[in-house]
Amino acid sequence: MATVTYDKATRIYPGSEVPAVDQLDIEIADGEFLVLVGPSGCGKSTSLRMLAGLEDVNGGSIHIGDRDVTHLPPKDRDIAMVFQNYALYPHMTVAQNMGFALKIAGVNKTDIRAKVEEAAKILDLTEYLDRKPKALSGGQRQRVAMGRAIVREPQVFLMDEPLSNLDAKLRVQTRTQIAGLQRRLGVTTVYVTHDQVEAMTMGDRVAVLKDGLLQQVDTPRNMYDKPANLFVAGFIGSPAMNLVEVPIADGGVKFGNSVVPIERAALSEAQSKGDTNVVVGCRPEHFVVVNGESDGAASGLTKADEKKEAGLAVTVNVVEETGADAYVYGTAEFGGEIKDLVIRVDSRDVPEKGAKLNVVPRPGETHVFAAGSGERLSD
Repeated sequence: MATVTYDKATRIYPGSEVPAVDQLDIEIADGEFLVLVGPSGCGKSTSLRMLAGLEDVNGGSIHIGDRDVTHLPPKDRDIAMVFQNYALYPHMTVAQNMGFALKIAGVNKTDIRAKVEEAAKILDLTEYLDRKPKALSGGQRQRVAMGRAIVREPQVFLMDEPLSNLDAKLRVQTRTQIAGLQRRLGVTTVYVTHDQVEAMTMGDRVAVLKDGLLQQVDTPRNMYDKPANLFVAGFIGSPAMNLVEVPIADGGVKFGNSVVPIERAALSEAQSKGDTNVVVGCRPEHFVVVNGESDGAASGLTKADEKKEAGLAVTVNVVEETGADAYVYGTAEFGGEIKDLVIRVDSRDVPEKGAKLNVVPRPGETHVFAAGSGERLSD
């Protein structure tokens, strides 16, 4: 086991002046499961390949434990990698695939068989050891690729979108198995995915990248509750956070026909920069549908707001029912512009298409960002 440290690690591809990964700074603890997530082209796979030794490091350094591995070849880094396409040898059995790296390293056959059988038992592959990859399902092949990594007993596991070839149901099942297996083995793991739900459900911490730059690294809960900027706020969460630019009003922000109170510190910080508008974020589950006095009280509206048609008028376009929840996809007017909003509603009381809802953010559940820089203003 070992820690992993990216110390201002930079990768610039030949022929390009823009870094694919720009001064990446992350410290990964011994035994931690860190997920690198972001849209296509953000630098997450490049970051992983730099750690594996498959990409050159043009600036900064990378350490595994107390060793500087920046310029070491992959074979000397004591890592094992699980690829997106599994990379199994089609002419070898499962047992031969899992033990191949040990065979190349000169380990005797008895020890190889023992390690393969132990890994197969962990991964529920014992009955498939004599089969070839073509006789396995996608999920079973993925487990063989995991087994090949496990038998090597590396200091670090590297996983590059290993679930992307599986169907939706199997992905959910397998990501639970991988997370549970990693916690059981206690091996430091760096995992790359473009799926933010996968990242949030698997990682001890999540690192979000955009255009080669690290945006935020934090626990899934902290990242959901306190995104560092507009990009993270819009990327993390499904459905995504609603983000709208609204004017600052006395003690809060103007939200439709209501003034929604927000943190005084956030308002002061925005006003100190001369901003008259801020971007307010509200997750779909944090809206209150205003339909009477009880709802008005729950949303923290003033008596003046309750006397008129309070909150923001939303026109329902589509309702997506998932069973336990229902999500309204609608539109509302902000400063003369029509914006899309997503609101979670009671699945037993679903509005009709074309209906009008009046909504306000739940007190204390708003996120405030600077309109110019996009940085978080609220605590």
